[in-house]
Parts: sequence; structure tokens; C-alpha cells
Amino acid sequence: MRLFSILQEILKEMDVSKEDSPVREIRINPIIPTESVLVATARSMRPRKAEEPAPRDTRKHVDTCPFCTGNEDKTPPEIKRYPDQGDWDLRIVENLYPVLGNDRSQPGLLFGLQQAIDGYGRHEVIIDHFQHGIAVHEMSHDHLAKLFGVYQHRMKELYQLDERLKYVLIFKNFGPAAGASMAHTHSQIIATPVVPQNVYDEVHYSHEYYKRNHQCIFCSLINEALTFEATIYDRTSGQILRQINVGQYVVERGEKFIAIKPFASRYEWEVHILPLQHASNYLDTSPEDLDDLAKVMQRTMARLDAVIGGAQYNFFLHTLPQSGEFQSHGHSYHWHLEICPRTSIPTGFELGSGLFVNTISPEKAAEQLRAVQL
Repeated sequence: MRLFSILQEILKEMDVSKEDSPVREIRINPIIPTESVLVATARSMRPRKAEEPAPRDTRKHVDTCPFCTGNEDKTPPEIKRYPDQGDWDLRIVENLYPVLGNDRSQPGLLFGLQQAIDGYGRHEVIIDHFQHGIAVHEMSHDHLAKLFGVYQHRMKELYQLDERLKYVLIFKNFGPAAGASMAHTHSQIIATPVVPQNVYDEVHYSHEYYKRNHQCIFCSLINEALTFEATIYDRTSGQILRQINVGQYVVERGEKFIAIKPFASRYEWEVHILPLQHASNYLDTSPEDLDDLAKVMQRTMARLDAVIGGAQYNFFLHTLPQSGEFQSHGHSYHWHLEICPRTSIPTGFELGSGLFVNTISPEKAAEQLRAVQL
């Protein structure tokens, strides 16, 4: 933590975040080169209705909420609870409206160019906390560490349960704009018979980078964030075109984990949390490391809450798929957690082009998040 505080002071003295003119540039995602983001800061000045922070239900207990203590009989069947006796801190239950299920199985269908794979899998809900309206940054880091451990334990169980399950995705939707239909804090687990395309692309392109450069691209990005600085000048006028400074994209760091603002951020306040040392598989993470992950997560979410207040967001965990064809990719892939606050609605241009539009400079957003005093 001390090193991070020193880094904040250095950046403040250097005044590297000053922006003299709007940014308008297309940035290529270094992990998945086929994805790109249009950073257009002038768009943030266009006229639009002022938006109040989304209201949050902060009640500790709601009598009618099926996820609150005392209402356990109102949820779908319980899979597990922690601890398993007495008052619980976390519970896992079946999803009442699953997107995938194991209640039936049928072979894949093929007719002409149309193909379909049976929607086999699992869809479960993790009730994150016994308190109804508690936010992630308000949870103790011990509780968050337990939650990350529950994620890990249940993922292992699902992989062992059925070899047809190729990927287990952990994610959280918070707020209506992020797709959450329940106010009580909860996460979800979906186990699928296929590896999701965006995970596949990350694994594929990071492996291609490794074959060319003999190092993990995620590790390279972390190294750049901590050690790289450069000034790019116009060859004719000598004017500074771009200045990249050490720590410019670092939002938070602990002993084992770092939170970084992506250079090509799809969402204005998007932040990724990664292990500082190379690690491809979340399932191998030690309890000590999960404890540090919880601290970094708690502080990162507190920074986001302080800057954008009432944030509605999604976060999801990407790790190396367990199926055999990906096991040789352990040296090239780096597991991570992506936090995506939903502060805007995709436009027709974004949906039609596949090009995300970000109206806040990632450098400026990272600076504002770092500046929060915790």
C-alpha cells in the first residue's frame, strides 16, 4: 500500500493527466486485436439530461425478499450454505429462471446452415451476504475473501460433476441497468457445454502473442503499467503528441494483485484486477492470495463508488478453460476479474459497428479513481 501512495504523489507532482484538447482516437485492444474502442471525449460535452445517481436499496433486511434470512423456504432448492450449520453468511441456490439446465438433454441439431446445440448446463445463484442491501465495498475483506473462496469451490465441484461442462463463468449484475432483477446482493454461476467466444478469443490471441514474443501479454501489460514511460513528439513541430507515464493506468494494488484501467476501455470506468505474478487458473489460487484479492477488490469498488456514486455494474471472472485442448495455454493466459460499470446505454452506432464508444479518457478516469482518499 505504501508503494501505491508514493506512486500517487509522484503522478500528482508530474501533472501528467492534463489534457489540453479532446481525445478522439480508435484504440486497439492489445489482448484481442480484433476488438477496438473509439475514445471520443468531446462526446461527453454533448447536451443531455442530467442523471442522478441510481438509488440503492440499503436496507439490511426486507421481509418480502426471498434472499433475506428467515425466508429460506422462498428460494429454489438450496445447494450449499456457508457455514453449513446455524446462521449463514452465504448461500447457493438454483436459479428460478435458468438460461441453461440439466433437466433434459438432446443431441445437437443441424438443418442446412442452421445449427443448434442443446442448452445443457447449470445456472445457480450465490447470495453474497445475509444483509439485503450491502454493497461490495461495504463488505469486510474477510467476507469478500470467503466469497471468492466459495466461487472457487463451486467452480471445482461443477467441473467434477459433469465432463460435458466446458466452462464455468462467475459474474455479478448490480442494478437494473446491469441486468439485475433482485436488489439483494447476489452473484451467479453459469456452467456451459461450450467455451464462451470472448474467453476463447482471449485464450487464442494471448497464445498467439506468446508464440511470437515468448511471454504472457497480460504480464507484459502489468510490466508496462509499472515500469514504462514515453513521450511522443511531432517530428515537424516538436510538440508533445502523447505522454505515457509510469503508473498512469494503475488504479489500486496490493501485495499480490493490481487493478488497472485498460488502455482500450470499453466502458468509461472499466477496471481489471489481475494477479501480479503469472497465474492462468483461478482454481489454483491460494487462500492467502484470495485474501489480498478481496482487499484490492474492496478498495477498487470503494474508489468507483466515490467517483460515480450509485454505480450499476457487471463484473465477471475469466480463467483458463479446463478442457484438455487449452491446458497447453497455461504459460500464455492470465486469469483476471473485469469490472464494467454501466454509466451509458449502447447506441445504434455501437450496436451496428461493434465499436465501443468511450467518452472519458481512460487516463483521466484512472487519475480520478486514484485520487480518492480511502
